[in-house]
Amino acid sequence: MKITLNNNPETLSTNKTSISVEELLSIKNFTFELLIVRINGALIKKENYHNTQISEGDNVQVIHVFGGG
Repeated sequence: MKITLNNNPETLSTNKTSISVEELLSIKNFTFELLIVRINGALIKKENYHNTQISEGDNVQVIHVFGGG
């Protein structure tokens, strides 16, 4: 499956036509607790990661949020 992830073309090794946000985060090993996820510009809430699907050609942004000071 081909998507754009953080402005880079990605080919995911899966036989599925779509995967959940949760699956993508696991595949790409995004482990930070505070993440912002957008699919085609739409903000996805954390409680919806398990049931929101990413499909072929989608533009996905995964942003790590961290604090400091």
